[in-house]
Amino acid sequence: MDRNGKFVEDLEALTTKLGEGLQPKEKQSLNALKNRLIELQKSNIVKINHSVMELVCAKPLIQKAYQVKVEHDLEPSLICDLYATKGEGSHIIEIETGYIPPEHALDPSTYLLARIASKITRYSNHTEKFALGTPPHYILPIPQTLLTAPRNRTAEELKTIKTLCDLYYKNPPVTMEEVRNARLHSIYSIDVDNLTAQEIDPESYMKNRHA
Repeated sequence: MDRNGKFVEDLEALTTKLGEGLQPKEKQSLNALKNRLIELQKSNIVKINHSVMELVCAKPLIQKAYQVKVEHDLEPSLICDLYATKGEGSHIIEIETGYIPPEHALDPSTYLLARIASKITRYSNHTEKFALGTPPHYILPIPQTLLTAPRNRTAEELKTIKTLCDLYYKNPPVTMEEVRNARLHSIYSIDVDNLTAQEIDPESYMKNRHA
């Protein structure tokens, strides 16, 4: 079986398991996301590990009556992993696995910290509620400044976050206004083995991380 065939087989099997206990309309929504990912994979846009986590995380959102999209365009150069809407509100979730590209083998910690800072800064300005999704075995390196309320951030802290983001993300660079307003509202612990996605508030997540 080729790579494309294996991708489809894995997503079909996963969606069948995730669909157990769902209402017919909920299953329909989940299958629509699966089909969207299969189409994107044909163009080599998505990978299996990432797609699996998106579907596992999408299930509880669908059960809460959110309308969910995967790989949704926010801007011409900005695509979010999960975009969920209910009523007038929106919820964006970005999946973060801790993957380090080969070109950053010599600066992995700085690169990951900058990537997390950049994601929170860029994406949270496009939604009422922003979250990061991550597997239980990976500990997110979240800058402390972005865990505090925007009104409590000092000018020096804002400058530090912008400088960190600018190390790797300059096209376009984040703005100081985006850094000032950035918020991380929650974190989803996505357990693929058990097909669960648990939403955790950032404060509890950080406490458990250091426990």
